[in-house]
Amino acid sequence: MRADVQGLMGGELGSWLNQQSGMREKAKKTAHDRWFYGALIVLPLALYWWLMDELSGFKFYLVISGAIAAGWWGYQPIAEARKAIKIGINTAIANSLGLAYEHDVEPGGEFEAAKDYGLVPHYDQSSFEDRWHGTLEGHGFSLYETHLEERRGSGKNRRMVTVFRGAIINMQFGREFRSTTLLQRAGKHKKWFGLGGRKDNVSFGGHRLDLVDQVHPSFENVFDLYSDDQIESRVLVHPSYIEHLLAVERAFNGDAVRALFLRGEVIIAVESGDLFESGSLDADGDSERAEEAARQFEALAKLALAINQNERGRVVGQAGPSDARDLGSESVLSPKRAAGGGFGRRGL
Repeated sequence: MRADVQGLMGGELGSWLNQQSGMREKAKKTAHDRWFYGALIVLPLALYWWLMDELSGFKFYLVISGAIAAGWWGYQPIAEARKAIKIGINTAIANSLGLAYEHDVEPGGEFEAAKDYGLVPHYDQSSFEDRWHGTLEGHGFSLYETHLEERRGSGKNRRMVTVFRGAIINMQFGREFRSTTLLQRAGKHKKWFGLGGRKDNVSFGGHRLDLVDQVHPSFENVFDLYSDDQIESRVLVHPSYIEHLLAVERAFNGDAVRALFLRGEVIIAVESGDLFESGSLDADGDSERAEEAARQFEALAKLALAINQNERGRVVGQAGPSDARDLGSESVLSPKRAAGGGFGRRGL
């Protein structure tokens, strides 16, 4: 599964990046020129008003706004250059794994389901980028980065606060099922404002899911399981492969993995910070940033594999649970390209 970044850097990707040196230098020069001209306008005006003791109220606001606008105007060539480099690097990594990469993302039914069943928190503003899609072990697969923000405070203290930054993954499951099963963090749904333990059932848009009793101690300490089919849910979320999920959980430093099994697919939400930022104007760091993007994708893809299974119940990409880095260490990416995961295409 691991992309051969060094091989890519020594081949077409490295050659392409070398060809971008002119574009990088032009972006830097354009940015510096814009900042210089912006300063020529803003600073003399600010100095004049300050000497005339008039730099207050609306004039102060005007100076600050002008400085921010000049800074934004100057940064745009850098942002565009970084985006172009990022797309080039991530596309090369995806292609080497038999996948496709797209920077711009239009979320599909998988995100709506994640909202409906509480995999992601309430938010007021959202953004999406960096979609990787194709097949893993013959199953449709899609992954993209999600950033959700909530408006908090009032008046001058009103601000946007990040409530979720991470990945939304959806994947066709390795066996057929008809139930809806929610694998949520332990204690997410509590009785009586958290004073009475976990709820016996939860409801989403009138769809009731009942608590499923489990026998795996580690599992019970980390997750709660709710489903509309007690028997099938135990087959879908079986202790024999929960060990794999917990191993990857440790690799993410306990960053709140949760999942929804719905209509033949599994949807996973994992908080994992800013992802796949492989673009920069510093050419010396290209290889290191490409390696980081490849490692991030590898870890997230293994998470999807750890929670999936084939028709015989074997975990897809099965390996020993003792070390998350070993999960799916064999090549599990099909060279066959696919249009993406089912929810993203079909909708709910």
